[in-house]
Amino acid sequence: MSYEFFIGLRYLRAKRKQVFVSVTTLISVIGIFLGVAALIIVLAVMNGFETDLRNKILGINSHVVVMEYTGAMADYEKVMGQVKQVPGVAAATPFIYSQAMLKSGDNISGVILRGLNPGDALKVINVGRMQSGSMGALTGEKKKGVPGIVVGRELAKNMGLFLHDTVSIISPMGISTPMGMVPRLKKFEVVGIFDSGFYEYDSTLAFLSLPDCQDFLGMGSAVTGIEIKVDDIYKADAIGKSIEEKLGYPYWARNWMEMNKNLFAALKLEKRVMFLILSLIVLVAAFNIIITLIMVVMEKHRDIAILKSMGASSGSIMKIFIFQGLIIGGIGTLLGCLGGLLIAHNLTAVSLFVENLFGIKFLPGDVYYLNELPSLVSYPDVVVIVLASVLLSFLSTLYPSYKAAKLDPVEALRYE
Repeated sequence: MSYEFFIGLRYLRAKRKQVFVSVTTLISVIGIFLGVAALIIVLAVMNGFETDLRNKILGINSHVVVMEYTGAMADYEKVMGQVKQVPGVAAATPFIYSQAMLKSGDNISGVILRGLNPGDALKVINVGRMQSGSMGALTGEKKKGVPGIVVGRELAKNMGLFLHDTVSIISPMGISTPMGMVPRLKKFEVVGIFDSGFYEYDSTLAFLSLPDCQDFLGMGSAVTGIEIKVDDIYKADAIGKSIEEKLGYPYWARNWMEMNKNLFAALKLEKRVMFLILSLIVLVAAFNIIITLIMVVMEKHRDIAILKSMGASSGSIMKIFIFQGLIIGGIGTLLGCLGGLLIAHNLTAVSLFVENLFGIKFLPGDVYYLNELPSLVSYPDVVVIVLASVLLSFLSTLYPSYKAAKLDPVEALRYE
């Protein structure tokens, strides 16, 4: 251990007359601790939010969608065969997308109708956990002899629906009769209730089997398009372009990045902004280190003069106070890193504890996309935070250390 490091460490322990210096040192350590911990926790939540959101969006939606410019796709089986030959395509399934009204007694709600083939569709999308019933029941025999429908948990709760209840679907696409245009209306039996964990989907989506949806909407054998699952979600753009080149006009493909571009761009921007804002906490703590070291230099001017008289160089004097500032910053960074990682890895338990203790729900499902607080620690982010904290701590030591090194021992000892 060098004597500079030893003296710097010794100066952290204040004498009885230097209690105020000791308090400011403690405040500096706490400031660094809070800043580093807050950065790790918030960035973990942002990473978790983005990952969870992406997984849920890509769970209930496909990676690539192929449609026709001219409208419904009639020869979808031939198109599916060509799509499956494109490298990188893992699975494909036809789908129908439409809007309608769902009615049960006096309750009525707008829904998004999704027609699918349960056998193929479940290889492409994941609707989450089935709270009751199953997707396979859409094509099975029904108790009430009417077509089946699978609805989201929130939609079922809002409309008071249970398994095997009968509901009516009203389509705005009317039927021409001698009395004029009248809305399409048909009864369906609830054969399943799903829980995707995504409030937006759970409250608006309703699934029908492909033949039942085609019959209800009067589409014949046509579908809206084809949903595709790819091997690598980050190559969806290139695979989509390959599909367009293979199929040619009038087919076009959209990938998940295009369909959710604004959402994920906003999340990345928010993450950068949160990093900059929370870095100000560490910056304030770094100013506390500057103040602490300046006070120590003023307090230790006699000691500095004696050390210089004994042969200590200006560089050695600088090292003493640089070491002192780095020890303060290092302790705060280490404690903040450990505390931040501990909370980030146990965020669900912490949020449940706070909710039970104070009745505060961090992420109400009816307001946010997700119904629980996600967390995903990115260790490259942690390394950047730690390095930034140590760098700020080092920079905060330069001015006080320089002033200490420039102290004239003769002037310091003149009145001693």
